[in-house]
Amino acid sequence: MSQHKGKGEKIANPLHKPWTKDAGAKNAKPTANRASRPASVKAPETKAVQPKAVSAKVLKQNRQEEAKIYGENACRVAFVQRPEALVRLYLSEQMAPKFADLMKYLAANKKAYHVVSEAELEKVAGSQHHGGVVLLVKRKAVLSLATYLTQNGRKKQDCLLALDGVGNPHNLGAIARSCAHFGISGIVMKDPDLLAHGAAARTAEGGVEFVEGLSCDNLPLALQLCKQAGYTLVTTSSHGGVSLYNSQLPAKVVIVFGEEMFGVSQSVAKSADIALQIPGTGKVESLNVSVAASLILGEWYRQQQ
Repeated sequence: MSQHKGKGEKIANPLHKPWTKDAGAKNAKPTANRASRPASVKAPETKAVQPKAVSAKVLKQNRQEEAKIYGENACRVAFVQRPEALVRLYLSEQMAPKFADLMKYLAANKKAYHVVSEAELEKVAGSQHHGGVVLLVKRKAVLSLATYLTQNGRKKQDCLLALDGVGNPHNLGAIARSCAHFGISGIVMKDPDLLAHGAAARTAEGGVEFVEGLSCDNLPLALQLCKQAGYTLVTTSSHGGVSLYNSQLPAKVVIVFGEEMFGVSQSVAKSADIALQIPGTGKVESLNVSVAASLILGEWYRQQQ
């Protein structure tokens, strides 16, 4: 995945000269109030500061407002796109050279980073698939569909994706990755915070940073709002509908994908302007929802060029 420039310029690599430990510190362990540093990064000179007491209420609120991102690409893109949202970094000694610029940024902004063992990374991430790096970040602000339509409803070309019962984080991550690749503006869903799940962010390979999660409490009503704003409602089905490759997809659409076993709900299906089917051999009943989304979004993108 290609990298994108963030809000600021890329920060220079801080690896200047080796930092050597004193002989007496050979077996020393880092203290709890210091961020661990790789041996290749010189420790900045700091003065001891007495930490302020933080109430349990504030700690709980902070946890609710923060999310864990893990995986090299996901963490790198989060740093490039939202450096101000970074809270804390955990990484392995092997990954430290790759994230030297991020460590320098955190140190300059008085935020902590920790070089830890694989076991500690697994504990922090809550997953074995952390890829050697975990970022704690502030969650992206959730935008309501109504607000999005107010801001973007007059666009002549726009594609939104809506999810009807899809909640698997790996599927969500794969869908977000396809959305970012094909320039899809947002994903309409009941709980956009699911996109902040570590597994979703890792699978998306940074794609969640480029797609808005648009909240809605009632999907049929939300889709009607989209239609009123000029969007064509497109649904998918493995049992009927027009072939994707024989369809002219409008420039302004909202495409609905349902949970794999049952598809889109009946109320949503009845309100569709276009029902699509992805042609195939028929040897399997249907495609994984993230694969189906990638094919349809790719065809929409191709037709708009």
